[in-house]
Amino acid sequence: MTIYQNYVQGEWVSGSGVELELHNAITGEQIGTVSSEGLDYASIMDYGRKVGGSALRKMTFQERGRMLKALALHLVSIKEKFYTLSAATGATRIDSWIDIEGGIGNLFANASLRKQFPDLPYYVDGVAAPLSKRGSFIGHHIMVPKQGVAIHINAFNFPIWGMLEKIAVNLMAGVPAVVKPSEFTSYLTELMVREIITSKILPEGSLQLVSGLGRGILDHLTNQDIVTFTGSAATGKKLKALPQIIEESVPFNLEADSLNACILGEDAIPGTPEFDIFVKEVQKEITVKTGQKCTAVRRIIVPEKLVEDVQTELGKRLSKTVIGDPSVDGVRMGALATRLQVDRVRNNVELLAKSQEIVYGDLDNFEVTGADKSKGAFFSPIVFRNDDPFNKTDVHEIEAFGPVSTIIPYKDLNEAIELTKMGKGSLVTSIVTANDKLAREFVTEAACVNGRILILNERCAKESTGHGSPMPLLTHGGPGRAGGGEEMGGKRGVLHYLQRTAIQGHPQIITEITQQFQVGADQPEANPHVFRKHFEELIIGETVFTHKHTVTTADIVNFANVSGDNFYAHMDETSLEGTIFEKRVAHGYFILSKAAGLFVDPAKGPVLLNYGLEDCRFTKPVYAGATVGVRFTVKEKVDQEKRSEEDIAKGIVKFLVDVYDETGETVALATILTMVKKIDQN
Repeated sequence: MTIYQNYVQGEWVSGSGVELELHNAITGEQIGTVSSEGLDYASIMDYGRKVGGSALRKMTFQERGRMLKALALHLVSIKEKFYTLSAATGATRIDSWIDIEGGIGNLFANASLRKQFPDLPYYVDGVAAPLSKRGSFIGHHIMVPKQGVAIHINAFNFPIWGMLEKIAVNLMAGVPAVVKPSEFTSYLTELMVREIITSKILPEGSLQLVSGLGRGILDHLTNQDIVTFTGSAATGKKLKALPQIIEESVPFNLEADSLNACILGEDAIPGTPEFDIFVKEVQKEITVKTGQKCTAVRRIIVPEKLVEDVQTELGKRLSKTVIGDPSVDGVRMGALATRLQVDRVRNNVELLAKSQEIVYGDLDNFEVTGADKSKGAFFSPIVFRNDDPFNKTDVHEIEAFGPVSTIIPYKDLNEAIELTKMGKGSLVTSIVTANDKLAREFVTEAACVNGRILILNERCAKESTGHGSPMPLLTHGGPGRAGGGEEMGGKRGVLHYLQRTAIQGHPQIITEITQQFQVGADQPEANPHVFRKHFEELIIGETVFTHKHTVTTADIVNFANVSGDNFYAHMDETSLEGTIFEKRVAHGYFILSKAAGLFVDPAKGPVLLNYGLEDCRFTKPVYAGATVGVRFTVKEKVDQEKRSEEDIAKGIVKFLVDVYDETGETVALATILTMVKKIDQN
C-alpha cells in the first residue's frame, strides 16, 4: 500500500492521518492513501515566494524558455512511467496520450514563446508614448513577474495535463507554483512531480505539490499571488468569493465545466463528408476520456430534418465501442475515474431523463470486457433526444460529467445560435459545415458565448486537433457558466502572471530600464564600427553616423530597371496631379537599400548575417536632389542558445535604421535583425 506524499519546502512529506483512500478505477482495488492534513500553508507560500520566486526572477525569459524545453525533453524520455500508472485512472492509451504527451506539449509550446520576449527577466510592453514637445519626457510600460505564488487547483480528469498546462505558463513568467491536483487522481501527479524534482531542472521552490484535500491552502494569500481553478462552476464560485481573495484583490482564473455544443450545418446532409465527420467527432467526444472532459460535447445540435439520420449513425458507431480494461485488446473506452463519479453522473442522467428520452445506452445493462463491472467505475455511453429544447431546458442547465450527450433539433441557423447561447457560456462550440458564409454568420453571432469555436469540414478534418482539444498557443476558457477566465493563450497567458507598470522619465532612463533604445536617448558614436564588435561588446544606444548620399534621377531610373517597379509616382512626372507628390519620388525600397549601402561595413567580422526586417516605415517623400544619411543604432540584444556543440555561439542584435535628409527630418525608419557572433564560444 503506497502513501502518496506532498512535496513542500524542499521535502517529501506525508500528511497526518488518512484523508482519502485511492482506488484503481478498473479493478476497484485500493492502491494507496493520501493526506495533506497538518501542512503549514503559510510557510509553504512563503517558501515559494522567497526561494522559488527569487530564483526564477533572476532568470531571463530566454533562460526560462530553455529550462522548459529541457524539462519537456526529459519527461518525454521517461513518458512510459506515466502511461503505466495512468491506466489506474481508467484511461485508455489514447486517453493517457492526451493527458501525458498533451501536457508535455504545453512545455514545448511555452518554451518556444521565448522568441517573443526580450532577453530580460521582465517584459517591455508596446512602444514608448511621447509626453512632451521636445521629447525629453516619455512614457512606457514594463511588465514584471509578480512576487507571489501561483496556486493551481486542478480537476481529477487530467492529473498531468492540468498541472503542466498551468505551470508551463507561470514558470515562463518567472512565478513559482503550488499545485493542488484532485486528491482522487493525485497519485499520477505525484509521480510526475517526483520525476521533475529528481531531474533538478527547475530551481528549488519553483514547484510544490499538495496531494491531499488541501484545506486551508487559500488562507494565506497576498496581493502578489494568483489562483487558478479548474472544476465545477459551483465550487469555483465559492472559492472566488473567499474574503482573502476579495480583500487582497487576488487574480482568480476560473475554468469551469460547461455545456459545450457541436452543430451540424444544414448543408452537411447524409452522403457528404461533413456529415460523416460530424458523427465521428461527436462519437469521439462522448467516448474519449469516458466523456470526462470540460470540453466534451454535451449538446448535439442538428437540423430537425436530419435528427433521425444522426441518431441512427451515432448509435451504430457507439455500438462498436468496447468498454472495459484498456489493457485488453479491442477495448476503446475505459472507466470513470472513481466510483464516486459513477454515482454523480448517474444522478445527473436520472435528472435529465425526467425531461428527455434516452435513445442510446442503458445505465445498468451494458457489457464490460476484461473487468468486473461491479468493482470498476464503468459507465455506458448515454445519448438523449430532446425534441422540445426551448421548453424542456434541463439540457441547458444540467451536466452529466461522463459519456453523456443530447441530440437537439433546430429549424434554422438563428435557432441553432439561440440554442448554443442557452448553455449560458461555453468553453468550446464546434460547427461542421462546408458553407463558408454559414460558418461566418454562426461564428460572429455565437462567439460572444464561447471561449473557442472550431469550424470543421473536409478541408481541415485530417489535421484538425478536434473539438475537445484546447491548444497551448490559443486561449482556453469561456464566459458565463464556463467561468469567465482564460488559460494558456500563448503570450497572453504569460502576461497574466506579470504586473504591468507605467514608467515615465527621460528617454535615456527609459532606455536603461527597457534595454531598448528610445528616441531621444544618448547615441554615443560607435568606435570601432558596430559590425566590428562581437555580441557581448555591443552597447544599447551606440550609433554609427554614416556618410551621406545625394539622390539623383538616375538612381530612381536604375532602381526601377533593377526592381521592375515602374509605379507612376516614380516614373511618370506627368501623372502626379492630384497626388501628394510634388515630382518624381524615389522608391522607398531604394532609400532603404541605399541606407544599407551606407551603414554596412563590408569586411568579414562578427556579423554573421542579416535575417529580417521589422517596422519599416517611409515617413517623408524623397526627391532627386535630396541628401540622405543614416543613424544606425544598437536597439536591442537577445541571447540565443547553441543548438549543438558544433553550433556557433551567437545572439540576435536589432539595429534601428533612421534615414534622414538634409533638413534633419527622418524619411524612413526600420529595424533590422542581425545574427552576431560571440567572443565566448562555450
